Amino acid sequence: MIRAVVFLGLAGLLIACDGGGDPVEQALRETAAAHQAAATRTTAEIEAAAPSRSTTDQVHVARMIVHNEEATATAQAALRDSRNPEVRRMAQAVVDVRTRESAEMKAWTPQN
Repeated sequence: MIRAVVFLGLAGLLIACDGGGDPVEQALRETAAAHQAAATRTTAEIEAAAPSRSTTDQVHVARMIVHNEEATATAQAALRDSRNPEVRRMAQAVVDVRTRESAEMKAWTPQN
């Protein structure tokens, strides 16, 4: 789990840096930008759709699902483009854990 967090932190640093022609870095930047736009749109849609009917828990879970999908997409880009076995191992761990967590959250229904 710690390595997954480290991987995501390093991915974030790669995304924040604009230099370099490394195709993995470029893929990470492009994936992050696309998913950030989707997350912003999704969060706005969640809040606008039913702000009075949505509980704090429902909004939090919806945002966490988007967050997990972003992390999964970034890790999948690393799996696709990286040849480093350690990066690929960490990326696969992120995909496995975040996919499972998202499925659990999607199956969750609030107690009313």
